[in-house]
Amino acid sequence: MTGKSEWQDRVGRAWAENWQLTDRSLAGLTEQLLQVISALPGKRIADIGCGAGELSLAIARQRPDAEITGVDVSSDLVETARQRAGTCGVRFILADAAEWQPEGEAPDLLVSRHGVMFFDNPVAAFAHLRSVSAPDARLAFSCFRPREENPWMSGLASLLPGIPTPTDPHAPGPFAFADPERISAILREAGWSGLRIEPHDFAYVAGAGDRAVDDAAEFFARIGPLAPVIREMGGEARDVLQARLLQWIGRYRQEALVAFPAAAWIVTARSD
Repeated sequence: MTGKSEWQDRVGRAWAENWQLTDRSLAGLTEQLLQVISALPGKRIADIGCGAGELSLAIARQRPDAEITGVDVSSDLVETARQRAGTCGVRFILADAAEWQPEGEAPDLLVSRHGVMFFDNPVAAFAHLRSVSAPDARLAFSCFRPREENPWMSGLASLLPGIPTPTDPHAPGPFAFADPERISAILREAGWSGLRIEPHDFAYVAGAGDRAVDDAAEFFARIGPLAPVIREMGGEARDVLQARLLQWIGRYRQEALVAFPAAAWIVTARSD
């Protein structure tokens, strides 16, 4: 489970410190999500769970006249996003999107790159977002498909039985929205309509360069389910795990790149 408190603390801090690496890992998906978003109308845009700001800033480059607000619960990520934005005009707000009240005119386009799977009460959160949005507002977000279709996660879990697997598949976390029927039920109950849930595949880039395998191992030691296990492990056990990790990563190396097949949904809806 990765809920609000985790993002406000350790997880958010880790993602803020390693935003270049997390942006790199999701770059292929970001491009596909941007293509979907580019076909949707909207000049007052809210980025839900904006993280370090990659999607907000990319949309700003596409729509220089748009008013864009990124919302996140992590003070570390919001501060990083603000530093990246500089003077470009994108606003980043520290707030819980499930309770956020927009300033000024209501947003007419809500977007998110993997930021909506962490709501404690997703029906209430999406109902709230609909209530603060303009009539006929559009929604577009990405989320992971099942773990089994994402070997970067299922493979990590196989390295060490001690990596916890949520007993509740719907608990807040990366795979809380893996089931498209659940996504549909949540959004319909929250009042959204015109749903489209489409599968998208991309390369999850974990390492690059002359030391691509080591780079990927360092990435997984900072981000993801293995990170807390490695931090708490010491001595011979840690050495054994590190050797297994390097061997597993090596199977996905192609020249100067370590990339894993990854699977996501891109979901669109409207508020009318």
